[in-house]
Amino acid sequence: MNAELDYTVMQHRASELRRAAAEQRQVREAVRAGRSDRRHRSILPKFLTS
Repeated sequence: MNAELDYTVMQHRASELRRAAAEQRQVREAVRAGRSDRRHRSILPKFLTS
């Protein structure tokens, strides 16, 4: 029974790690998308003023 408990705890921990990794990936993608949007927005006024 102790081995079964260890296995269940290990599965739960692995699930938490996968969930955290997926959230971190989404955050990184959002940051990248935000940076590219900001970059385009900062270039646009330069073209409009020249």
